[in-house]
This record gives sequence, structure tokens and C-alpha cells, in this order.
Amino acid sequence: MARYKDEQCRICRREGQKLFLKGSRCYSDKCSVSRRNYAPGQHGQKKAKLSEYGTQLREKQKTKSFYGVGERQFRKYFEMASNKKGITGENLLQILESRLDNVVYKLGYGSSRAQARQLVNHGHFDVNGKKVDIASYLVKAGDVVSVRENKKDSAIIKVNVEANSARPVPAWLERDVENLSGKVIRLASRDEVDLAVEEHLIVELYSK
Repeated sequence: MARYKDEQCRICRREGQKLFLKGSRCYSDKCSVSRRNYAPGQHGQKKAKLSEYGTQLREKQKTKSFYGVGERQFRKYFEMASNKKGITGENLLQILESRLDNVVYKLGYGSSRAQARQLVNHGHFDVNGKKVDIASYLVKAGDVVSVRENKKDSAIIKVNVEANSARPVPAWLERDVENLSGKVIRLASRDEVDLAVEEHLIVELYSK
């Protein structure tokens, strides 16, 4: 799968908001959005008026970058959301929130979604007692996500737990720091998604 390998902070500057792609750096004075709140490149400071299509495309690209998902998988999630009962845009965000790498990040065991994805891929986590090393695995209500027994002494996990202990956990998750685990109480609702996105624009883009 194609993966963006350039400077992550350029993505946040392009979208004009923090997407928290670099972990603790995003909360510090080193954050590029705080220092240079304009698009990267020679003409970044010029205000360009977007067309209707351009506005819809930017919302899609922003959401993909936020969750670290490629185009093919994002379209697959959209089709899943379309086939579910309810509002397609809200279903899409709920599916994205249910990704295992996102859950690991929200529980505080990864400093960013990118690091959480790497930890999952390297086999650091169990789901309901079974090893899962697929970052796109979709959790369900009642699932228990835990650090594998042989990974509990990992320096990265220990640093993240200490650094993120004060980070609030969303109400749809329950964190057990002592046992390095967490439980999915229910799936996320729309108002619990911490991304400023107009999902209806994504629906309009894919519906053309």
C-alpha cells in the first residue's frame, strides 16, 4: 500500500489544523501549525478559493491523513458505511474510530496513530486474548485490547503509559493501566470523534 513518507507536519499545514500525527510534538511549541499556520510551498501564504469539488476533496484527504488510511481502504470503509443502517457519514467515522490502531492510540499505549499502527503490526497486542497484528482490525463492543504478556516490559509501552497517563480516554473506552489493557464499552458516537470534519462533504464526493 502506498504510504506518505514526506514530513508529516506538512500535512497539518496543508489542512490548516492539527491532525496530531507526530505525538507529543503536536502539543509542544515545535508544532509547525502553531509556528507557520499556512500551507507549505512557495505559494502557501496565498489564499486560494476552493471549488465545491476542491472543498470535498480536502475533507476526504484530511480524514484519510488523520486516521492513516489509504484511498483503496478508505473507499472500502465508505462502502461498508453505505450498506449500514443510519447516516452514512457518521457510520464512516464510527468505522474509522473502530480500527485497532486508533483504539491503541486512544488508550494511550501509542504516542500517535502511526506509532500505534507500528506497535500493532509488530505484534504487541492481543484482542480477547488472541494476538492481532493487523492495524485495520475493527473492534466490536465488548472486545478487550491488551498488551501481550511478553511485551509488557517494552520500553516504548512504558514511556507511552507514563507520558499519556493524563490524557483523557473517550467514554466509549475503558482503560486499565495496571494490567495494560482496555475494553471497548461501545462503539464511538459522532460527537466523540475529535476531528473537525464535515463528513457530509465526503459522502457528496463519493456519491457523484
